[in-house]
Amino acid sequence: QVQLVEFGGDSVQAGGSLRLSCKYSGDTYSTKYMGWFRQAPGQEREGVASVDSRGAATLYADSVKGRFTISQDSAKNMVYLQMNSLKPDDTAMYYCAAKLGDGGQPLAPNDYDYWGQGTQVTVSS
Repeated sequence: QVQLVEFGGDSVQAGGSLRLSCKYSGDTYSTKYMGWFRQAPGQEREGVASVDSRGAATLYADSVKGRFTISQDSAKNMVYLQMNSLKPDDTAMYYCAAKLGDGGQPLAPNDYDYWGQGTQVTVSS
């Protein structure tokens, strides 16, 4: 079991920045990837960014490349998502998730095993 808690969501204006944080605990040594996902009302959950357990490999959705940065602090069991140049289209509930296996796709929601409760990000124009 892996427990995840996200925080840092807020309401900001377009062009602004936010940093989301995710604290994870439990069976963390089995975790292969950590990811950030988002889901807007009426839309499917989509992968935003992922990082492997060593923090060596990152992957981003095309829509956030160059604006968002995922990072991990294994000593603190924390994963971060720095979001810059935010757009109204970034408005969504953001979720942190943990993936135990090596297979599958690092940005595919169905390949992740544990989820946090989410934190809301709202970007106004």
